[in-house]
Amino acid sequence: MLDDLIAHKDPDVIMVQEHWLTPSRLCLFESRFVDYFAFGSSGMSSCLDSGMLRGRPYGGIMTLVKKGLRKVSTTIYREERFSVVKVLNCLFINVYFPCVGSSDRLTLCNDIIDNIWSWLARYNDCKCLI
Repeated sequence: MLDDLIAHKDPDVIMVQEHWLTPSRLCLFESRFVDYFAFGSSGMSSCLDSGMLRGRPYGGIMTLVKKGLRKVSTTIYREERFSVVKVLNCLFINVYFPCVGSSDRLTLCNDIIDNIWSWLARYNDCKCLI
């Protein structure tokens, strides 16, 4: 799907959620999409820290920015469920909210939204895309 998007629309920024890659495989984004630099995280870091991966993979976010924009791009913040990248005067917030079955979903959503609001307040002179 990303190959088709790039071939037909040639976007400057792409935000992906649920890529399902482990931390050791995140490099696949930059090797596959050579015209972009990648900034993101795996949703499975804490799961893998506790032992072998069981069940299906889940989560993860990745923001791809055209390499030609590297000099005007700043990677501001990253955690497991969201990242903030500034390109020129635009703030790109890539977020992956927990699914309905998550036991602490409401708490996680509130924390994510609070964190996003704090970044929006710090960069209130920027346009924002979430």
